[in-house]
Amino acid sequence: MILLSGPCAAESRDQVLLTAQRLSEALSSIPSLGAMDNLDFVFRAGVWKPRSQPGYFEGAGIPALSWLQEVQETMGIPVATEVASAEHVELVLKHGIHHLWLGARTTTNPFLVSEIAGALTSYADQLTVYVKNPMSPDLNLWKGAIQRVSDVIGIRHVVAVHRGFSTGQATNLRNNPCWAIVSLLKRHYPDLPILMDASHMSGQRALIPSLCQQAVNLKYGGWMLESHFAPDLALSDANQQLLPEDVKDMLTHLNFRILPDELGLAPFRAEIDELDETIWQLIAQRMQVSSRIGEYKQAHGLPVLQEQRYDDLLQHRLEWARQNEISESLVHSIMDAIHSESCRRQQ
Repeated sequence: MILLSGPCAAESRDQVLLTAQRLSEALSSIPSLGAMDNLDFVFRAGVWKPRSQPGYFEGAGIPALSWLQEVQETMGIPVATEVASAEHVELVLKHGIHHLWLGARTTTNPFLVSEIAGALTSYADQLTVYVKNPMSPDLNLWKGAIQRVSDVIGIRHVVAVHRGFSTGQATNLRNNPCWAIVSLLKRHYPDLPILMDASHMSGQRALIPSLCQQAVNLKYGGWMLESHFAPDLALSDANQQLLPEDVKDMLTHLNFRILPDELGLAPFRAEIDELDETIWQLIAQRMQVSSRIGEYKQAHGLPVLQEQRYDDLLQHRLEWARQNEISESLVHSIMDAIHSESCRRQQ
């Protein structure tokens, strides 16, 4: 298991060294827990902090690299920080730091990812690069960033980090997990380690333990957790940072049991399979009707796209969704997909 933990941002030399020391002492006292016996601890801290709006703490910058270097050299703890440009990569490598992560904003930009990947070439065999999911729930962007980095340093040096997505949906979490996207990523890269950034996913420290347990249940490779010797005084993301001792306590209480047999789910899964078969048969029938509509439109010179008709159908289904406690976003997704395929058949 891998644990990247440390403050959201490196604020001062004293803050960095004290947090690293307390984390090291806390983690070294964790009792034997089987899966936790091989915990690889990497101290993390942001040096450059991309903020949505100016006027907030944006990191200590280059001076902080020497603080991280000091942690690595005096405590023997590997350190990691975020990079968002080729210049960042060069500065980080110059300070002997070989664990880097690409943040959610960077992953969103293929140009930046390519630039950063190009700067990794000379140190490829020495690096571990952690690629966070993009802000938006776009699997292809995440896969693209992973591929661009792995093309340079090799997939064995890449780790995915699941920090949740900005979806606009109401939830008690800061970022929506969108578990299905992670499942699809696992299918594409079955051997790729995935860490959970429970701090950014939760947005509040009280929710972190349950998310970390979820990561264990889903067989993630570890966690990225923000911790600070005085979380409430942190200059960024104070609400989602843990005390070093709380990180230890939480890890100690995680349940690494082997999950019970899933035979009890068999009847429900059989029912789902039966319903899915009916749904797909109905979709096939609907597409056959769409094809006949397309033939009629072509014969009579009618346009394929009938916006008012689609709006009427959509509003009817949204009203139905509200009455049946179905999320409107699900209705939009399904209706948009069906409509797109219907239009394709009618062209």
